[in-house]
Formats: sequence, structure tokens, C-alpha cells
Amino acid sequence: MALVTPLSPEHDLETKELAEFFNETLGFCPNSVLTMQRRPAISKAFINLNKAVMSNEGRVTSALKRMIAWVSSNATGCRYCQAHAIRAAERYGAEQEQLDNIWEYKTHPAFNEAERAALDFSLAASQVPNAVNKEIKERLYQHWDEGEIVEMLGVISLFGYLNRWNDSMGTDIETGAVESADQYLGKHGWEKGKHDGSKY
Repeated sequence: MALVTPLSPEHDLETKELAEFFNETLGFCPNSVLTMQRRPAISKAFINLNKAVMSNEGRVTSALKRMIAWVSSNATGCRYCQAHAIRAAERYGAEQEQLDNIWEYKTHPAFNEAERAALDFSLAASQVPNAVNKEIKERLYQHWDEGEIVEMLGVISLFGYLNRWNDSMGTDIETGAVESADQYLGKHGWEKGKHDGSKY
């Protein structure tokens, strides 16, 4: 049982309309948003921020943004966000070999150096204390421009919020997210943890 119970998708019609965005990204409205709508200003601001962060204005693809989100969520340990990020990466066309080998992105040939630089940035930026340093910066600038780096950090920061929200809330995970996580992350020990609806 989550810390706070999600409300019906019909609770706030403005949130419901904005949340149609998640039907594309995930195939469902996440329980996290249904919980946020207890304060509709928070749910609406969150969805608008999510849409802005995930908008592509450079070469950072939708699939790479979701893999950046997965690395960030893996670093913080949020099982809910790990599942959502890998599902969204799949839905946005990440290569099968990348999905199957996301845990080995540092060395697996499915990932190029530009992607590795972005994913290492996500890992370093998601650690406490923060581990972004001169080497990370130099590698980023070899492959990406400043606007693209801003897009990446937008994703990392958005998932910093989501990782804390969902792990503190113990948000119940949805069936679709579990299916994707089991397929791509299960072989490395992914499990629902506190998000299974009974451990909190």
C-alpha cells in the first residue's frame, strides 16, 4: 500500500487532459501523477515540466533521454522509475540490443561514445555527493553542444524529483511497467520492492 492513495483519473479534468501525454510515453497514466493530483497545481506543473524536458530540440533522442533516466534511477535505486524509464525507452525505439544490455552500457558495442558520455554524465550527476567533474565535462563537449547538455540535465533533474517522490511514496507499480522491467531488467535482479502494493 502506497503512503498516499492515488485518486481516480477523473478527479481533476485538467490533469487528466495533460496526462494524455503519458499514454504515448508509457501506455497509461502513472500512479505517481494520480497521487500528485491531490494538489492539482503540483500534478499540472509536473506534467508540463515533464513535457518540456522530454521535448527534443537537438540530437538527444527520445530513446536516449529515457536511457539517461534509467541510469539516474538505477543510481538512486528507485525500482518504480527504473521500470518506467526502460518501458519508455522501449516505446521510443531504443535498439533491442541496447535495451537488453543497458547494464553494460560502458563496454557493450551497442552503445557509441556519445551515448556513453551522456549516460556517464547521468550516473555522475545522480550520485550523492555529485560526481560531475572536469573529465565528464570534457567528454560531453566532445559529442554534445550546450543546449543538448541542458536537455540531458533536465532529464536527470526530473528523475531526481521522481526517484524521491516514488520511493518515499512507495507508489504502486503498474502492470505495463512490470512487464518491461521483467523483460529487460529482471535478469539483473530487478524486483518491485516497496512498489508491489503490500510492503509499505
